[in-house]
Amino acid sequence: MNDSTTDGDAQRDPLKEKLDLKTKLAYGAGDLGPAITANISVFFLLVFFTNVAGIPAGLAGSILMIGKIWDGVNDPVVGFLTDKTKSRRWGRRLPWMFYGAIPFGIFFFLQWIVPRFSANQSENIWPLFWYYVAIGVISQVFYTVVNLPYTAMTPELTQDYDERTSLNSFRFTFSIGGSILSLILTQIVFSQISDRQQQYLVLAAICTVISILGLYWCVFGVRDRILAFEAKRIQTEEPASLPFFEQLKIVFSNRPFLFVIGIYLCSWLGVQVTASIIPYFVVNCMGLKESDVPTVMIAVQGTALVMLFVWGALSKKVGKKVVYFLGMSLWIIAAAGLFFLQPGQIVLMYVMAVMAGIGVSTAYLIPWSMIPDVIELDELQTGQRREGIFYGFMVLLQKFGLAFGLFLVGNALQVSGFKESVAGSPLPIQPESALFAIRIAVGPIPTVCLLFGLVLTYFYPITREMHAEIMLKLKERQEKMES
Repeated sequence: MNDSTTDGDAQRDPLKEKLDLKTKLAYGAGDLGPAITANISVFFLLVFFTNVAGIPAGLAGSILMIGKIWDGVNDPVVGFLTDKTKSRRWGRRLPWMFYGAIPFGIFFFLQWIVPRFSANQSENIWPLFWYYVAIGVISQVFYTVVNLPYTAMTPELTQDYDERTSLNSFRFTFSIGGSILSLILTQIVFSQISDRQQQYLVLAAICTVISILGLYWCVFGVRDRILAFEAKRIQTEEPASLPFFEQLKIVFSNRPFLFVIGIYLCSWLGVQVTASIIPYFVVNCMGLKESDVPTVMIAVQGTALVMLFVWGALSKKVGKKVVYFLGMSLWIIAAAGLFFLQPGQIVLMYVMAVMAGIGVSTAYLIPWSMIPDVIELDELQTGQRREGIFYGFMVLLQKFGLAFGLFLVGNALQVSGFKESVAGSPLPIQPESALFAIRIAVGPIPTVCLLFGLVLTYFYPITREMHAEIMLKLKERQEKMES
């Protein structure tokens, strides 16, 4: 009786069971903090630097570029270290999230302080510049410490092709929901507080608390499932781990992985450049108030949130490639339309925002649903699982591209004659050259990025059938090792 019970438990694989709602919600909550903080930073940090701290646009873009480059550099390092982490209580990924959550929140908050280094800071902006560089670099380190292990958990929670798409739907429901929540909070705070510097301080404090709580919800909610994966992984005999740079060679010899990072880079370069320039576009090109900016962003993010479930269901029927093509096509039309919008065409602006939101949701969902398939192909070829290093380099290259894009946007604004402001003074009227640069950044630049992404998606080699074959071969190998 005991032997049969033991055999039944051994044959039962908890990782092949469907994820329950509680686990999916907890996993999704892990992206709440990074999403809220990243959303506020992408939409408002450049504006905060130029219009509150009084930093010239070119230097403001340089601050963001330095932070993102360093963020990209530490991604593969943290990914490699999480692959090596051993903890019976928490597994490989969760210790990083548990211990990194509070420092992550603190250094995010410190980015929104304007310290006084002299009586007249406008005459010597460099102390302020280096303060934001230092805080930005440290903040990005802790962002990686909590976010990279989180993203690498997807293939450790389920090995089912469609279940991963469902899991990512929950993840990005919290991600986009967190983005929308941050924008609603922005509207509330901005409407209640008139001082621009105080607005950002209060907003940052609220977002910090929510972010830390979301990370701890995730850590404790997925712990049992992660430990089940760790127990199975430890039982499986793996080849001796390769040196770091040898692993890099294997990662970049994985052809489908190169397609995925290219698709992700193009998609998110389009997302982030558009997001960083939208506040300038709404206020300076469309003639609206600063308080109208969150409403436009909510139109984009709210549509993206709703469409996540539509695209998730549709991808099961027509595949990930078709879904990506449909969403990106609408976004390209919207991006082109924004370039030609004129003041007074407010309804049309919101129509374009909704169309863009339909495409943005596929930029969230599809690339992140592809990467676990690539990891399993690597496992089939090498006998090792390297989630951390794959996710690390995916994010590294994306952030390098983003850093370069933000640097170009900031310097293009400065070259075009954009006039920065300082706290307590009214926003200046921008010259025509600056308005044209804003239109280029909101329309043609994202359009070109998205077109490149479509080309890469067309040639992406892993289909549903190929993934099924990979999983079958992995199962056969595991059965041989167990026998």
